[in-house]
Amino acid sequence: MITIGIDPVAFLNVRWYGILVALGILVLILWTLREVKKGANLSYDTVFTAALVGIPSGIIISRLLHVIDVWDYYSQNPGQIIGASGLTIYGAVLGAALAIWIYSKFSNFRFGYFADVVAPGITLAQAIGRVGCTINGCCYGTETSLPWAVVYSHPDSFAPLGIPVHPTQIYEIIACLIIFGVLLKLRGRLKPDGSLFLVYLGLYSAWRFSVSFLRVGTPFLFGLQQAQVIALIVLAVVIFLLASRARWVKAEGSAEDRSAPQ
Repeated sequence: MITIGIDPVAFLNVRWYGILVALGILVLILWTLREVKKGANLSYDTVFTAALVGIPSGIIISRLLHVIDVWDYYSQNPGQIIGASGLTIYGAVLGAALAIWIYSKFSNFRFGYFADVVAPGITLAQAIGRVGCTINGCCYGTETSLPWAVVYSHPDSFAPLGIPVHPTQIYEIIACLIIFGVLLKLRGRLKPDGSLFLVYLGLYSAWRFSVSFLRVGTPFLFGLQQAQVIALIVLAVVIFLLASRARWVKAEGSAEDRSAPQ
């Protein structure tokens, strides 16, 4: 068994979870800026504006899905609806994507192209955020006797104390890094624009649906957790779009790509 006794509170009332989520967002922005510096056909202004549009939208939708998921609690405690103690990764990704897509309709850049550029960076941001979950004790797994089970001992942890559970946060860190590697291998190999982002959504949805059977959560629909229901919907849409539109290409960097609007 692995014991985690780290204090989830870094200082004052600030938890390591919040710090690492913020770090993950920063890494995503820096990843995108790095891609622009390496030749991605996006302007720095586009990246910064997309961040200003996407981050608050992602937080709002993320929080909204969390509140819906545990509405029995928040209906009795409405004063706690506004807060950041509970967020969902699907809300963050899909909420930010929706806001940036709307922004793209009023600006001169292609959303699909932008989404493909940032897709690998999203998985890195998720992996960093899950480090925060690991310290925080949230998103913990079901009880297990496996030798790599984790036991939380700090009283401020969200996980049950002294009970060996699946380290589902660590499972997800590994999964995100694997998806990151797959996306790097596929960059420039799929058309049209947006296909790589769809691959990311599909791979993550398949993973999230599976690992949720090992995570403690609230039944949402048909005995499945909310994330599993969303995962099935996203996966179905992704499979349809990839099967009907996506095609394999031999090399990246066509004249069309280089002339993509910024």
